Amino acid sequence: MRRLAIALCFATLPVAAIAQQAPVTTNTKPAATSPAAPATSAAPLSPGAAAIKSHVMFLASDAMRGREAGSSEYDIAAEYVASQFFAAGLKPAGDKGGYLQEVPLVAYKTDGEGKLGITRGGTTLPLAYGTDYVPTANPRAKQTDLSAPVVFVGYGIVAPQYGRDDYRGVDVKGKIVAFVSGSPSKMTGEERAWLGSAATKARFAAERGAIGTVTLYTPRSEKQRPFAKLAEGSSHSRMTWANPDGTGHVEEGGIPSLATLSLSGAEKLFVGARTSWAKIAKEANKADARFTPEALPTTLSASVKTSFTPARSSNVIAMLPGSDPALAKEVVVLSAHLDHVGVSGKADDKIHNGALDNAIGIASLIEEAKRFQKEGAPKRSVLFLAVTAEEKGLIGSDYFANHPTVPASSIIANVNLDMPILTYKFEDMVAFGGDRSTLGPIISRAVESAGVALSPDPMPDEGIFVRSDHFRFVQKGVPSVFLWPGQKGPGKAAVEHFMSTNYHKPSDDLSQPIQWEEGVRFVDVNYRIARDIADAPTRPVWNKGDYFGTLFKGPMAP
Repeated sequence: MRRLAIALCFATLPVAAIAQQAPVTTNTKPAATSPAAPATSAAPLSPGAAAIKSHVMFLASDAMRGREAGSSEYDIAAEYVASQFFAAGLKPAGDKGGYLQEVPLVAYKTDGEGKLGITRGGTTLPLAYGTDYVPTANPRAKQTDLSAPVVFVGYGIVAPQYGRDDYRGVDVKGKIVAFVSGSPSKMTGEERAWLGSAATKARFAAERGAIGTVTLYTPRSEKQRPFAKLAEGSSHSRMTWANPDGTGHVEEGGIPSLATLSLSGAEKLFVGARTSWAKIAKEANKADARFTPEALPTTLSASVKTSFTPARSSNVIAMLPGSDPALAKEVVVLSAHLDHVGVSGKADDKIHNGALDNAIGIASLIEEAKRFQKEGAPKRSVLFLAVTAEEKGLIGSDYFANHPTVPASSIIANVNLDMPILTYKFEDMVAFGGDRSTLGPIISRAVESAGVALSPDPMPDEGIFVRSDHFRFVQKGVPSVFLWPGQKGPGKAAVEHFMSTNYHKPSDDLSQPIQWEEGVRFVDVNYRIARDIADAPTRPVWNKGDYFGTLFKGPMAP
């Protein structure tokens, strides 16, 4: 699973240099200990558990070097998954009659420090790189030059369900909008994560005619991540999928994000404004801050260069055709991401093996394919999708959603498998997004069949629903669900241990006390959900009035 970027950061994560390969290291870490670790047992694994472990042993081995998207090791892992799909009797559903769908990638970063200046009353004040501002790379163009008046729009959010329209009363057409980072704490976690992202805010601004955005650090931002740290990482590459001209794809309707301004930079921007920056900064510390939008007596000029490095990777796609002559035209997608974060760090062990994130999700996907083949094709077709570059910003799934290898209108649901933490015997399960559509009853039946309870989201503030590949299907209007083992009994301690100790670290490897038989239970529940969807008399729809179902207005919107 990709990290949740706080809203003041860029939309995707830093990536290692694609062409650079570090020397192979040997994983010699001692076995991990966990609050939920059981006593060691010599009991042999069941065939299903052994199969899951065998996939993870290969995919999370040091030889795979963290399966970073764009690396040769990722390509080997993709070929492995393709071979397993073939062995399960699935038909190729990628490009050119094969199992792979080539995904053109491009890494991009700022080229130099850029220039930002403030003009007020005929006098121009240059801002200082690293102290007042950090430029933002523009995936659309090598050179970005903008100069326009600035309008402050609070959080830059439009959310009628919360009585918020930060653009009310101001005209931003042809202007640069400035907004504070983040979103109000009183929003639900899922909606706050979505509304607080720079990409969503840029879309709101573009819809109202703005031509660029800048993000303003606040005292709360500074506590979460010092501006100096942001400046240190400003030259790191980010990634997206590439357009035919070599530039990077961005969400439709977006406009360039020019820079992030520090507390000192924001203060300079607000000189002469009706509302002082000190008052804005004080208000921003409130959980449900409210701002009055206003045009600033300032013109901002920005010049930013962006450099591009092309790369390539692939999704792995296979199909089990449905058995019903009519319903077989509809497709249920089962997805999991194959990539992890590669090799990095200064410790002796630099390989991020990604055993639970997400080799075990891919292993579950493979074993579900074998289960479907064994028990016979359902009425609808089932597409098995192993995606690349999830850790770079859900890129492989976004590419597939925009370039599906089946008719887009045929996709009726997505069930996503990402980072199930299987270091304990789970007593309940959590279905992120399950209560947003008519998938809910199907999920409940499947979970109950495993003898466990279905629990509400135990971490609502994390906004997990928008953080994994299923969300790219949600953005196309497709009802989707993402399941995790729950946190009853030993679950809470085990999840907290993994997230604090192993998440996105080299220690996410096979030294963890992984309960392989729990993997069999996890596969069974997900299989039952997918099977029920594929055999149901009607396709799922979003619940009436659901925020995300209404927001994206897909073919199954309420």
